[in-house]
Amino acid sequence: MPKRKKKQHHEDHVDESWLIPYADLLTLLLALFIVLFAMSSVDAAKFQLISKAFNDVFTGGTGVLDYPSPVPEGQKENLDRKNDADNNNQQKDKGGLGKEDQKELSQIQQKVNAYIQEKNLTGRLATKLTDEGLLVTISDKVLFNSGTADIRPEDQKLASEISGLLVMNPPRSVVISGHTDNMPISTSQFDSNWDLSVMRAVNFMKILLENPKLKPQWFSAKGYGEFKPVASNSTEEGRAKNRRVEILIMPNENNQ
Repeated sequence: MPKRKKKQHHEDHVDESWLIPYADLLTLLLALFIVLFAMSSVDAAKFQLISKAFNDVFTGGTGVLDYPSPVPEGQKENLDRKNDADNNNQQKDKGGLGKEDQKELSQIQQKVNAYIQEKNLTGRLATKLTDEGLLVTISDKVLFNSGTADIRPEDQKLASEISGLLVMNPPRSVVISGHTDNMPISTSQFDSNWDLSVMRAVNFMKILLENPKLKPQWFSAKGYGEFKPVASNSTEEGRAKNRRVEILIMPNENNQ
């Protein structure tokens, strides 16, 4: 009988030579991404983090990206300053003070606090750093008699001294606001607490502007009546806290 020929089994091998140029293409794309990122970003710290991450994945933590800084030494200081300014502006966009504003306003606050201690005005004057700026609160009993908007003659010297604390370099915008409690008022001079609060702010501002070192264009006056209380009007103590004049020293426009 004729011998049967054994069938020969040939395994088909897939040509994988395409993997080499494909890998090269991925490497080039990765390099291009890193270069574009480096050109578009000034945040050196973020660049280093991303560079390290790519090195860890593709080279086990070592490679050409493993440098102490991607920024030439001569430019690093300028980038640091720009990053600080960007962070300052981002903080303001969120409704808060930037680092530079906080530093400068804190220095002004220290000067005002030193004056308060020197003149034994604790409890009658107070300072607070807020998101809007440095707030100086003055109790109404320091400046006014009940139901009036005229600064008492014996307190005009105090107002003049406060004006000296507002002489700043560079100058800043200052907002003077008047506040009252919710006890109704109706006199021949004032129809409401709103009228009273406005005139108290204006009259106090006029005393401040007698200082020749202060310019009117830096100042504005507002009256809120009883509509921005800081305490409950249900007690005499709370109403006393609500009767006040506030000085808001705004952030420096050059820091914005």
